[in-house]
Formats: sequence, C-alpha cells, structure tokens
Amino acid sequence: MSLKRLAAVLAALTLLVIASVLWLGLRHDRNTAGSSPLQIEAASPVERGRYLATLGNCRACHTQPGGADYAGGHMIPTPFGQFFAPNITPDADTGIGRWTADDFWAALHEGRSRNGKLLYPVFPYTNYTRMTRDDSDALFAYLRTLAPVQQASREHELRFPFNLRVMLIGWRALFFRPAVFQPAADQDAAWNRGAYLVQGLTHCSACHEARNALGGTQARNNPAGGLVLDWYAPVLSAAAEAGVQDWPIEQIEALLAVGKADRASTLGPMAEVVYESLQHGRPEDMHAMAVYLKSIPQTPEPDREPAPRVLPGDLQKVRASGEKLYGEHCAQCHGDDGLGRAPAAPALAGNRAVTMDSAVNPIRVVLFGGYAPGTAGNPRPFGMPPYSAALSKQEIADVLTYVRTSWGNDARSITAVEVQRHASGPLW
Repeated sequence: MSLKRLAAVLAALTLLVIASVLWLGLRHDRNTAGSSPLQIEAASPVERGRYLATLGNCRACHTQPGGADYAGGHMIPTPFGQFFAPNITPDADTGIGRWTADDFWAALHEGRSRNGKLLYPVFPYTNYTRMTRDDSDALFAYLRTLAPVQQASREHELRFPFNLRVMLIGWRALFFRPAVFQPAADQDAAWNRGAYLVQGLTHCSACHEARNALGGTQARNNPAGGLVLDWYAPVLSAAAEAGVQDWPIEQIEALLAVGKADRASTLGPMAEVVYESLQHGRPEDMHAMAVYLKSIPQTPEPDREPAPRVLPGDLQKVRASGEKLYGEHCAQCHGDDGLGRAPAAPALAGNRAVTMDSAVNPIRVVLFGGYAPGTAGNPRPFGMPPYSAALSKQEIADVLTYVRTSWGNDARSITAVEVQRHASGPLW
C-alpha cells in the first residue's frame, strides 16, 4: 500500500472515530423549517419553483448530454471518483415520485435521502441548507410537474475509502451544520437577498472555495479558489482573482447576467452557469447578488515573490520564443502592446485572469479556446480559437510565460509539464 493511500485510509478511520464521539450531539430536527421575507413575490408555487430551479442551475447537473431534462445520469468527476446525478423527475420507481415535501426538504436542508441515507456533498446541500422551507416546497412543487422519466440512477464510482458512505457521518460532524439563512438586521433588503442567493440557492462557494483533502471547505480567510472540471474558480475575496469590491454595481450585474463586462468575461464552466442560469435571473436578483458580492471583505494579498517554474538562466530563452510566437499568433488581436482590440479581444496587460497565480484558465483557453456565453445582452459573443493543434505544449508554455511577464505583468512562468497536466478533461 502506498504512503498516499495509507494516509487516506488513516484519515478516514480517524474521521470515523471522531464521528462516533460527535454524532449523537449533532442530530438536527428535520422539520426546522425557517421562513424569511426573501421570497419572490406574486408568483404561484410552481412558477416560483421553476424560477428557483433555473437560478439554482439544477438542470445542469441532473441532465446528461442528450438526455431527458432532470432524468439524471450526468457524470461529475472529482478527486474521489465519479459521481452520477440522480433522476429527480416524478417517476415513482426511479425518480422522486414517492417523495413528500418533507423528504425533499430533508435532502436540501440536511443532506438526507428519503430512506435516511446520507447524501454525498457533491450535491451542494451545504449551500442549500440556507434555503427557506417555502422555497424548498416551491422547488418541489415545480419538479412534481415535470414529465416522469423511467431511468434508474447510476451508482457512484468512488475510490476506497470514499465509497464507504458511513464516512459521511464523520465528514458531516466536521464540515456541516444545517442552518437556514437568517437576514442580517444591519443590512438592507438587497444585501440580504443577495447573501441568500449567493450563499444558498446559487451555491457560489461550491466552486469558488478551496477544498481540503477530505472535500471540506478551507478556512474562510484562506485566499484560494477551487479547481472545478479542470478549470480554476477564482476566490471572490481577492482583488487579484475575482474580487469585485472596487467594481461599479452595474458592471457586476453585467458580468452575472450577460457574461461580459468592461473588466472581464466569463469562460469555461462559469459561462455555462451564465447561459443556463443567471441570464434568466430577475434584474432585482442580479442587483442583489452584485450588492452582496461587492460587500465581501477583501482578502489582503500575501507578501510573496512569484515562484518561477523556469530556471532563471532559461527565462530569457523562453521569453524570446514566446515573443516570437505571440507576434505570429496573438498580436493581431491582442496588440503588440497587450492592450487588446475592444470589444473583440481583451487586454492582456494588467489582466488578472492572465496574471493570477493559478495559470489553469489561461492554459485551458489557449489549448481549447475561450468562449463567452451567448446571452440576450450579448447574443454574438467574440471568441478565441483553440491552439492545441497549432502549438506544442512547450510553445504554449513559452507564449504564456511571455504574456505573464510582459507589459508590467509580473507572474510566474509556465512549463510544458504544467500545460500537459491540463490538456485533457472536460471543456466545461
């Protein structure tokens, strides 16, 4: 048994011991409902549920490519193995046709299935627990109106010891506390609505917070984002990553609802979120989310020197190669000066998407192309073509190193090994 595997087993056993001590004291009343003035007004429960399902992007996970809506089967890759989203149509045998509103509430609020089985937190009940009982009931009412699809849910394919569901007892003891969102008395209605949506229904932290070896979220003051579907979800509290504390509210709203703002565009999985979900949000909800996101306390930037991946003696050679490649493939759109050609090509000089410490997203964009979502506010988005067939892994590393170290950019260099590491996996 390898040391890494042994460490995982020991960690799992330790988790189980902790669970046996704590579990009895961490039982929660499944009927702790909660209600708040955070509801969508003037809508029937079914219509409100339809809207909540859209804003929560439920269909994205519960629908496999080419499959029936909400019938499950979509594969979600993780470091622990492959998860398969279940069928949540009202089919009596393979879906949730025999569920009650209480059963559904227990799933969202407590992470428990109808039979009492603990759910894996790849289903983001750690966020959905913030939802009110009224919203849970409305969402359930909408799902009950769907056409039932008879399709058995596929079993997860997880590595040992993560395939032992009993380990979830310990995980929950360490990382989960059911808690309906409580409005802050010192904040206005827009802030509270935004906090409710960001923390709960739209489950932003499910992607934008780093996870530890057991899949639990890191400390709140840890300035690290998360790796999702081999894309990097930047941290929302850091100005050097995805913080919007100094943005005008209107620009934050545009990024959420349109997928493009003056300072940034959404790509990869976030582009899908905008396309499938956020662009359909009510303007007042996008405003509320913008208000809350702008208010998130900014994480101080750590004092550190960029860690070079290329030896100093080789950096000049790499930059020379990168400059030549940039002139041949990039300058026509992004400019010799890196200032871009608005609105088609963004500036690369001073672009935090290019210079943040994680180079995953720039690597993926050069390899596979970058495409903003087509939305009502941006129906014909500009895109960047892929270069995986035109450039070698070393050439991609060279041109990215040049971009990340030119025009005042001061980021670490990139190696071909790093490019190769992200040359596979889902595109979004």
